[in-house]
Amino acid sequence: MDWSIQDIARLAGTTSRTLRHYGEIGLLEPSRIGGNGYRYYDADALVRLQRILMLRELGLGLPAIAEVLRGQRDDATALLRHLHWLRSEQQRIAEQAASVETTIRKLEGGEQLMAEEMLNGFDHTQYKREVEERWGAEAYAESDTWWRSQSAEQKARWQAESAELGKDWADAAAAAVDPASDAAQDLARRQFDWLAAIPGTPGFPKGPTKEYFVGLGEMYVADDRFAANYGGGAGAAFVRDAMAVYADRNL
Repeated sequence: MDWSIQDIARLAGTTSRTLRHYGEIGLLEPSRIGGNGYRYYDADALVRLQRILMLRELGLGLPAIAEVLRGQRDDATALLRHLHWLRSEQQRIAEQAASVETTIRKLEGGEQLMAEEMLNGFDHTQYKREVEERWGAEAYAESDTWWRSQSAEQKARWQAESAELGKDWADAAAAAVDPASDAAQDLARRQFDWLAAIPGTPGFPKGPTKEYFVGLGEMYVADDRFAANYGGGAGAAFVRDAMAVYADRNL
């Protein structure tokens, strides 16, 4: 059994144009093309499309998705990994939602707010051990103290700026921007300024040291968790290269 491109587009909440583009770049080939020129997709193609959509939800760009699919031939195993991640995220989001609901209820009822309830699901300490191992306990303590001192509005603004910077990096990587170009170097400068504002960063308050800045770029590539912030491995490599150029020119 197979389905037409229009059926798949409707069921997936996307467009026929997007599916054709996926085919043009070798990401999702149709199972067959009918005599009328229409594209049709079978069950295997649907499994691949499900994985593509999942990776898009994770924030990966199309080049990074292609890289992941090339490296993971076993669909069932790959989807199992995605499922574990989804369930973990589902639990985290549920905890956050419950936390926010509790805050709203208590604000509306004039009840006393409890920090433990308000911050359940918002764990910024998950990388504590790694930070201390790489840059020392003092660096973590300073950044942790700074973060805890921020108001909810300041934290939200900082997180939004971080997300915007990550998206701009991923978009530039997907557009195959030259790491040495003005556009990439402007992003590297923003990355430098973003890090410079965080107490505990080696070189604070003047800004990251060259060794730290270059080393951080390497870590983005080496660690999949960080690479995901920049659209995957290819995006992280672009960030690393742009940061290295910036460091050579300015630090």
